[in-house]
Amino acid sequence: MIAGNEKFLEKKLREEIKKIGGLAIKFTSPYFTGMPDRLVLMPNGNLWFVEVKSTGKKLRGIQQAQALRLQELGFKTRVIDSDESLGSFMREVRYGL
Repeated sequence: MIAGNEKFLEKKLREEIKKIGGLAIKFTSPYFTGMPDRLVLMPNGNLWFVEVKSTGKKLRGIQQAQALRLQELGFKTRVIDSDESLGSFMREVRYGL
C-alpha cells in the first residue's frame, strides 16, 4: 500500500490508537451528510472527529461546514492526509500537544 493512501492511513490510525488504549471507529451518519468518517475515543472521555483523506485530497464543502459546526460545539476535529499529519495527531492524542 502507498503511504498517502486513505485506506492505508485509516488502518494505521486504527492500529496506533489501539496500541495506546483507544478506539478509532468508523462513523457513518446516513441522514447527516459530511460528517467525519472516524471517531477516536480515548480514556477519560477524550474524543476527536477525524476525516481521513488520501494525500492531496481536500475536504468537500459540506465536510468543511460540518467540521466547523462540530468545532463550534466544542468538539475536536482533525484531517489526516499523510504520515506526517497522522504523526502530529498521535502526538496530540498521547501528550495533549
